[in-house]
Amino acid sequence: MRSLLCLLLLTSFAAAAEKPLNILFLFADDWGRYASIYAEHEKFPSPNQVVKTPNIDRIAREGALFRRAYVNAPSCTPCRSALLSGRYFFNTGRAAILNGAVWDPAIPSFPLLLKDQGYHIGKAHKVWSPGDPADAPFGQQAYAYQKSGGRCNQFSQTVDKLVAAGADLAAAKQEIYDEVHGNFASFLAARPKGAPFLFWHGPTNVHRKWIKGSGLNQWGINPDDLKGKLPKHLPDVHEMREDFADYLGEIQAFDAQVGTIVKQVEEAGELDNTVIVISGDHGAPGFPGGKCNLYDFGVGVTLAIRWPGQPGGRFIDDFVNLMDLAPTFMEIGGATIPEGVNGKSIVSLMSSGKSGQVEKERDYVITGRERHVSIARAGNLPYPQRALRKDGFLYIHNFKPDRMPMGDYKELTDTSTPSQDALENETYVAFPDMDASPAKAWLIQHRNESQYKWYFDYAFGQRPQEELYDLGKDAGQTINVAAEAGYADVKNQMAAELMARLKALGDPRVTQDPVPFEQPPYTLDTKTKPAKAKKAKKN
Repeated sequence: MRSLLCLLLLTSFAAAAEKPLNILFLFADDWGRYASIYAEHEKFPSPNQVVKTPNIDRIAREGALFRRAYVNAPSCTPCRSALLSGRYFFNTGRAAILNGAVWDPAIPSFPLLLKDQGYHIGKAHKVWSPGDPADAPFGQQAYAYQKSGGRCNQFSQTVDKLVAAGADLAAAKQEIYDEVHGNFASFLAARPKGAPFLFWHGPTNVHRKWIKGSGLNQWGINPDDLKGKLPKHLPDVHEMREDFADYLGEIQAFDAQVGTIVKQVEEAGELDNTVIVISGDHGAPGFPGGKCNLYDFGVGVTLAIRWPGQPGGRFIDDFVNLMDLAPTFMEIGGATIPEGVNGKSIVSLMSSGKSGQVEKERDYVITGRERHVSIARAGNLPYPQRALRKDGFLYIHNFKPDRMPMGDYKELTDTSTPSQDALENETYVAFPDMDASPAKAWLIQHRNESQYKWYFDYAFGQRPQEELYDLGKDAGQTINVAAEAGYADVKNQMAAELMARLKALGDPRVTQDPVPFEQPPYTLDTKTKPAKAKKAKKN
């Protein structure tokens, strides 16, 4: 009898182990590596000592926190193209750019592959290119579950209006959380019995714009608590601190949404059968060095994963590119990883139960950028960059150093400055590859003051062809040592390795002539041969 009982228990455990895992993917726009749990891992003052993200922290504490997670490109569409396909952004055809992006249906995406494996898939809000009604990599709108509302995408604006109309602050926030709850509840209700699920919650509230002062008024984040804690490349003045406090407030709003959805998973009895992954698509918008930049402030992101059956309290130092999530999700769901995938599944990292550097071969990451907004530079030209992080150094190659990194001056001249309102709210009036913001306005308005010239030049000035940063001495990446004789060997080695890897990967920037990113339609179709690209140029 005892033997029979043991056999039944073992059979039950085996069946549970074979049950497909659900996947909950919580993915915020423009959210860099800012969560309060990171403060425990930093040796210097940081905004992570001010922001409060208890729900994100919980997932990290019950799972693993990644300390070296990066997006492939610091712009929403190319980053998401890499994430959905598992390919480097430059290998996704016209999905490698923002304006004018087109998804090649020949490229498999992990949501649709999981659907083919019997997963119940659903999304709320943004998945891929903004304005695409079909959300091609995720399938048709039939998979959208957002009828309860989408005001989480204008969080501070909605709360501000409700409070102005007489609502209590807590009640105003709860209205939005109830919408988030309703969207996910409708997804769960539509789930076929016994089917594993994939749900993507993609709010855009961390993306600009926000209500100025909302960090303090809605979240109690005192801007002056950030004094001495801002990144080194931002001037430590009240206006900059206030704008950053508002940014942190939007992160806390996302954290509250995380809590709402995770609680529902728990109440449904699915917590211990669900992989929960939380991250963002690139760094801070409207700040120098953030979005559209290859510094850590632009490409470094939060990554926290809770994995059933694995110990919590872990931190992982392996380099992870978010395109690694596509083959990870495919492996979880039993899908065959298709040809052309560049990413490497992190299932082995998560199932190892270890902390620190788990797999020695994950010792580098490549990031890059081509074109963000189409009108940033005359002729719709891109600002092509590629970067290699390895062995405590960051090497960046700027292919066109004669161009302006954040775009042309537009209406800005030595004697003329757009209005405060325009600089805070109209991205295209100056340097269009940086979002309009109070931070941007302040830098432009103070550009002629000697004590702030360095900050302005850092944000908007031309850059040399090569940049090299010694991360052991310069964690903030503000001192370019590429021209120093003592770093010549490191620079040459990293430059050679980067170019060799890009050529092996088939990056059109270094393998095609003419370079397809430079002229319409700005990239090759993934199935088009170089000879056809030349012919297309003549037309």
